Amino acid sequence: MPSEKILDQKKQVVDALAEKMEKAVAGVMVDYRGLTVEEDTKLRNELRAAGIEYAVVKNTLTRFAANRIGYTEFDEVLNGPTALALSYDDVVAPARVLAGFAEKNDSMKIKAGFMEGKAMSVDEVVALSKIPSKDTLYAMLAGGLNATIAGLARAIDAVREQKETA
Repeated sequence: MPSEKILDQKKQVVDALAEKMEKAVAGVMVDYRGLTVEEDTKLRNELRAAGIEYAVVKNTLTRFAANRIGYTEFDEVLNGPTALALSYDDVVAPARVLAGFAEKNDSMKIKAGFMEGKAMSVDEVVALSKIPSKDTLYAMLAGGLNATIAGLARAIDAVREQKETA
């Protein structure tokens, strides 16, 4: 039986992990087995650049933390090597980076994810990864608004020209 000191340390880890998962707007769990050091370093750099917190986690402690905040769906996927990627501001970023990396590296497998309080399956994580980034969506919106305004300006100009020639 573990000592009281070790149990307290584990409780603190569970508390901290539960707090992080609760604060995160999205997270993805992956099996990183088979990645080389070079591939892992490249992945960590991509995640860091996207503002994503990434760490290898202990399954039992993660299970306790997830259950504490209502994610009982993860019990069956928390086995084998597990890493957790958390984002606190962009719901798409963890899915986009990890799914993109998993497409290029057969070694990495997505296990599950969550977004804004709801657990997601592997298929849902992959589908989420296909959504364009927030900046791209803003650019698309701005382009659409600009095209609408330009069309309105041309129509007003055409009416003005028509009235001048009449």
